[in-house]
Amino acid sequence: MKRPSTRAGSRNCCAGLARTRGRVTTEAGLLLVDKPAGATSHDIVLRIRRKLGVRRIGHTGTLDPFATGLLLSLVGSFTRLADLYHGLPKSYDATLALGRETDTDDLTGKTVSEDAGWRELDGEAIRASFAAREGVGRQVPSSYSARRTGGERAYALARRGERPELRAREVTIHEIAVTDIDLPRVRFRASVSTGTYVRALARDIGRDLGPGAHLTALRRSAIGPFGVDEATAPDAVAEAVAEASTAWRPGMAALPWVWRRELNDGERDEIRYGRPVERGDVLPPSGSAPDSRGGSTNPVALYAADDLFAIAEERDGRLYPKKVFAA
Repeated sequence: MKRPSTRAGSRNCCAGLARTRGRVTTEAGLLLVDKPAGATSHDIVLRIRRKLGVRRIGHTGTLDPFATGLLLSLVGSFTRLADLYHGLPKSYDATLALGRETDTDDLTGKTVSEDAGWRELDGEAIRASFAAREGVGRQVPSSYSARRTGGERAYALARRGERPELRAREVTIHEIAVTDIDLPRVRFRASVSTGTYVRALARDIGRDLGPGAHLTALRRSAIGPFGVDEATAPDAVAEAVAEASTAWRPGMAALPWVWRRELNDGERDEIRYGRPVERGDVLPPSGSAPDSRGGSTNPVALYAADDLFAIAEERDGRLYPKKVFAA
């Protein structure tokens, strides 16, 4: 079985986003965008829509306006893949300031407490507090978060002066390390599970240490296998697509971590009409060797010539199409 390449060429990026009868919609894809400070994630989506002349664009995870870094934007029919990206771990470079808590847990909020006890802290204690946060734990989201409580967003209640009742949720801090200490500021890197609030993490570390803390800078450096060093500026997305840069991932290049299976001509017809095919040889995400374990590999990306044909679910030795990207 031929293995898909990790990068696919741009196929007339912006001019060909509409479906063509009988062909896979290869002109949809994933854009890696480096969000600047000051813009909301929705602002970036609007910019991309204008630059590409495409309305059907979304993103896979919000960044706060003050934050910068990687924003994954799905273009065209690939907006249907958003749920596959939500579980990917996220990595950040961040800075917290000890001695002050705010109502938003970051630099945009109002001061709620101050404590000069940070002057008595040493580097060993600070690093130990960070290290203690690594692993599975529970976190109460920030009051000014998008979490729902009582049918409303927490931030909507907080802006009205109400205190949202938010339950602690399980989160995983895969890795966390201090990179620089210049008190009261501490710079750190963290790789976290989806749903983890880095500003809440800064708040909790500040409380562990005593004087409290708030987040002053945040940059998302990676989401799963995608790094910000491969991203493009929002105003340069059209050029990135046209030049097939690393920021533009059409076809199978948009799903490097997903199990995959190549289809032959007859199987493509079966999938096109919503019928299952035999499991066959499902390749692991690296594409290094066929899978022989016989266990579940869900989801499975079905492809032909590096083009995404469908997302399937493996069940009882067969692959059932759930999302078909063929006309």
